[in-house]
Amino acid sequence: METLLVLTHLPNVDSARTLAHRLLEQRVAACVNILAPCRSVYRWQGKIEDTEEVPLLIKTTAARYNALEAAIRAGHPYELPEIIAVPVACGLPDYLAWVTAETKDTNISC
Repeated sequence: METLLVLTHLPNVDSARTLAHRLLEQRVAACVNILAPCRSVYRWQGKIEDTEEVPLLIKTTAARYNALEAAIRAGHPYELPEIIAVPVACGLPDYLAWVTAETKDTNISC
């Protein structure tokens, strides 16, 4: 199972915590790291923006990516949230297995 590291940014710690908990409750993420605030400078709708944001590092699987993306979009306050997925080339096998186990879709019946 391919593991992904997904990046997004939230406007503040409270919204970051809320989204992180929601992603774990929905089992679309195994772990979410809420990092220290950073400065983001970007062009948006013709203006240069300069704002503080809180980065999230989200661990999931490729199989759960679509559900994760939908959950981020549903719970994100930005009109166009940054959602970038990076494949994990290698990692501790037991950790990668844990990510897979924690993101299994429990709504699938066999």
